Amino acid sequence: MLANRLQHFSDSIIRRMTRIANKYNAINLSQGFPDFDPPKELIEALKQAADNGPHQYEITWGSVEFRQLLAKKQQKLMNIAINPDENVLVTCGSTEAMMCAVMTVCNPKDKVIIFSPFYENYGADAILSDAEPIYVPLIPPTFTFDKQQLRAAFEQGAKAMILCNPSNPCGKVFNREELEYIAQLAIEFNTYVITDEVYEHIIYAPYQHIYLASLPGMDKLTITCSSLSKTYSITGWRLGHIIADKHIIDGCKMIHDFLTVGAAAPLQKAACAGLAFNDDYYQQLAQTYSEKRKLFLAGLDDIGLSYYEPQGAYYVLVDISSFNPFATDIEFCEWLIKEVGVAAVPGSAFFKEKEYRYIRFHYAKKEQTLRSALSRLSTLKEKLPC
Repeated sequence: MLANRLQHFSDSIIRRMTRIANKYNAINLSQGFPDFDPPKELIEALKQAADNGPHQYEITWGSVEFRQLLAKKQQKLMNIAINPDENVLVTCGSTEAMMCAVMTVCNPKDKVIIFSPFYENYGADAILSDAEPIYVPLIPPTFTFDKQQLRAAFEQGAKAMILCNPSNPCGKVFNREELEYIAQLAIEFNTYVITDEVYEHIIYAPYQHIYLASLPGMDKLTITCSSLSKTYSITGWRLGHIIADKHIIDGCKMIHDFLTVGAAAPLQKAACAGLAFNDDYYQQLAQTYSEKRKLFLAGLDDIGLSYYEPQGAYYVLVDISSFNPFATDIEFCEWLIKEVGVAAVPGSAFFKEKEYRYIRFHYAKKEQTLRSALSRLSTLKEKLPC
């Protein structure tokens, strides 16, 4: 018999859709990685690191240069004091950052609050930590939460809460009032909040990203996790980080040391070129994704597909309830790949609730790729089986 925890989750549905897309040569709008190169400065820095190193282990919790540049960048954004030696841990992507954070604060049987819809790893993080997830719905179409439902979850004695902002998969950006209410509950119940902020620089006007750790009283309770993957289009480099109070980071360092030892040394060196960028880069990044969003959503409008307009990140949930003849959304997405040639993620990978029928597309692609995908999707309804 293998471990009982394996009974509680399957393989990643997102990565499964990518494998099926590759098999049928479909346009992959499922797994959220771009089909364009990172900034040329990072590529040149990577070439130099290949020639000059470092090629051996870095300091377990991250190179000195990386942590210093990251602390300088994030301190300005988050408006909190960040000591690169005491408050920063470099991880193998935000996936490890989140796992490390949950394992650091949770004991077996502790409860962890998770908003639904959610990124599929969060439930697995709780299960692998022997913790118990409590799901609180974000209510479509605006994906707001009911304050009483959230308070009831905290009242169950939750040790931690996971907050993705901007949200994957729905693209919601939590406003100040919502974040202040979450902070109020976290302080009242002495609950840690583990934030996933990997899309912190992909925000669409007039929405604004507010770091939970910047709110009064939350610097000691917030564990801020993020990644360089989406900001610099380097998802394959697997460079993430945790920013938190010293006593939390000290615990995370011990977990991290035995999970992965450390992130790749030459990639940390090369990524420093990106961490040194000025504000113009991040403004242009947001503008680039605004244009991609405009193009893709206009295409969905032309096709007649209903969706929730994302406020941040680069995902869009499309409502398939009115025309989906399949028993499950997984079957629908497999049909979509084989017959239409476009890959999406079934919404059941993200929602604890069963009454919704969504699929998730992402638009972190070249304009040509998005136009090709929309052209294929324009045939969707006529190809549906009776």
